[in-house]
Amino acid sequence: MRFRLVALLAIAVSLLSGCGYNQIQINDEAVSGAWSEVLNQYKRRADLVPNLVSIVQGYAAHEKEVLTQVTEARSSVGSIKATPELVNDEAAFARFQKAQADLSSALGRLLVVSENYPQLKADANFRDLQAQVEGTENRITVARNRYIKAVQEYNVSVRTFPNNLTAMVMGYKPKANFAVEDEKAISSAPKIDFSAPRPAAR
Repeated sequence: MRFRLVALLAIAVSLLSGCGYNQIQINDEAVSGAWSEVLNQYKRRADLVPNLVSIVQGYAAHEKEVLTQVTEARSSVGSIKATPELVNDEAAFARFQKAQADLSSALGRLLVVSENYPQLKADANFRDLQAQVEGTENRITVARNRYIKAVQEYNVSVRTFPNNLTAMVMGYKPKANFAVEDEKAISSAPKIDFSAPRPAAR
């Protein structure tokens, strides 16, 4: 009887150690950590936008369309609650990604506007904010890359046997990941062209 109990205990320990539960937990925590860093960098960028818009407005108040686009894009980003649960909702994650892409595009247009305003380009505060925005775009790229890799490892761990059995019992599902039309966009920050031709005089 004692031998049977020891044998059953040994089998149970063996099954538990091979079920992948611990690995799923490790990978899930890695995703959470990587996601927090993505949010941190996106928030840093959003915090820079009002000051950048304010300075450009001082020199180029009539560029209302561009200024409005940036303000609206930032507002759209702020309206999405970026909770940890967002990565488990593919539709919500897609909306978050689109809002951030729209803000990136609007910021690019705003910074290109500076080419037409020498005094704005010479403003020390503008140059500092411009450098901070560009630096933040690079940090966002790095953070997204880490998140992409963390999600890939997590998704593999919950979809492969025998971990998938544990994941199914425990309710762990694959998480949403960043998708891009151009794979090069994953490894490079948005390009801001300051050599754009000036509009013809009216």
